[in-house]
Amino acid sequence: MAFHFYEPAKGHGLPHDPFKSIIAPRPIGWVSSVDAQGQRNLAPYSFFNAISADPPMLAFSSYGYKDSVRNIEATGEFVWNLASRNLAAAMNQTSASVAAEIDEFELAGLTPVAGAVVAAPRVAEASVAFECRLSQVVRLRTAAGGQTNNWLTIGEVVGVHIDERLLVDGIFDTVAAAPIMRAGGPADYFGIDSDDRFQMKRPG
Repeated sequence: MAFHFYEPAKGHGLPHDPFKSIIAPRPIGWVSSVDAQGQRNLAPYSFFNAISADPPMLAFSSYGYKDSVRNIEATGEFVWNLASRNLAAAMNQTSASVAAEIDEFELAGLTPVAGAVVAAPRVAEASVAFECRLSQVVRLRTAAGGQTNNWLTIGEVVGVHIDERLLVDGIFDTVAAAPIMRAGGPADYFGIDSDDRFQMKRPG
């Protein structure tokens, strides 16, 4: 095999950063929050995932100290909303760079619903939402110890909303939920299809 090798600090020499395509697909951290005055914010983050099951925790990374991170540090709360295929256009609309006073719920035609245990609202149209309390915000450092402009926000899930239609015999139906994920080129997304499902039990 012939390999394309590069050192990231020196550039990849390709039309699009392959790192973002190889670590893929990446679930979307569609994060809603409020600031100290109650101003709503809703934004998607493609560097996102679950990081713990007990207690349930998730994390997203923001390039730049954006409104989401600022709000969450100020209030200690946020909500993750499932970005599904039917909400793709609305989710994309909330990625626009707008002033802090702009309400992305209104911008994207979405309905805010008060959280059950946190002050941050969830997206009513989303079939799943995790209410979270802040665990920590970490400014990422390079291997050499230098500061980056990337901020990792970690939250503990303290409330879960699931559309009951997605529970089949008590099991969450991932295919029916139709989550979308970020990957590939500059504008590529992926979905999940039942034809791609396979089962494999752990040994022992």
